[in-house]
Amino acid sequence: MFSATRLRDWNLLLVCNLIWASQFVMVKLVQEQMGPLFATFFPIALAMLLLIPVVRRERSNTPGGGGRIPTRDILQFILIGVFGQVVAQLFITWGVRWSLASNAALLMLALPISTAVMAYFFLGERMTKVRWFSFALALAGVLECSGVDWKELNLVSVRFLLGNLMIFLSVNGSAFYNVYSKKLLRKYSPLQVLLYSYYAVFALLCPITAYSEPGGFTNLPHYNKVVWLGLVMLALFQYFLSMIIFLNVLTRLDATQAAVSNYLIPFFGVVIAAIVLHERLTKFMIVGGVLVLASTLLVTVYEEQQAQQTAETIPGK
Repeated sequence: MFSATRLRDWNLLLVCNLIWASQFVMVKLVQEQMGPLFATFFPIALAMLLLIPVVRRERSNTPGGGGRIPTRDILQFILIGVFGQVVAQLFITWGVRWSLASNAALLMLALPISTAVMAYFFLGERMTKVRWFSFALALAGVLECSGVDWKELNLVSVRFLLGNLMIFLSVNGSAFYNVYSKKLLRKYSPLQVLLYSYYAVFALLCPITAYSEPGGFTNLPHYNKVVWLGLVMLALFQYFLSMIIFLNVLTRLDATQAAVSNYLIPFFGVVIAAIVLHERLTKFMIVGGVLVLASTLLVTVYEEQQAQQTAETIPGK
């Protein structure tokens, strides 16, 4: 019998990746009236404002939670905010402008791999046979529905080199945030980790956005209802709800296990495109999605069951 907790975590990861996949549609929607930097900064700022009263209440209800945060921990929050969130969000925004869509789609497949490598060095996590098999299964599935145009693909051209490098750095920024956050989750709640990292994001992105795209601020009263709806949805779901859910799951799963679920983003992306934009959903895409779903179920649920069975057969366990 599968663990109810692990099945719940698997479902929560599905929800997270579904929300992240919808980001591309929402960002495209809001960028009709604003630049890419403001479309990233403003929803994060809204999410930060939503988190402040929630974290304050959480700290006030926690014994000893109202104490001062040590300087070393503050530096670590700045670290994941700048080299995690900012690098991930800013570099992908710039990178896709100077690269090909197929290059970006292929480079994004490196996210779970980068996460596994960083988890090995920062957290001491090991790759088990089940995890290797899950990675292989997920990679096979995602290649069926990732949208990579192999004829268009060009990773070595000098023309696209800067864009490709930025996308790769963005991928590693996301991986770094996920892995290093797990270290901080040993001491702080998911809400606190998210808010304190957002402080660093806000401090860095606010002046950059104000300098590069000042029109984003001056045009705030003139955005239509659809754009405002997109901004609010990005803040509530992309930068608030999904991140809280993911960090909560990360307190129970290894970073490597959670990373495999990121291969669901391309599949959910094509499903959303098929529903919203009426793009074609092929049989190969569906098969690829089933493989990715199976791989995430394997690494989050089956591996735990196998570990428990092994522990029961060892004397003294």
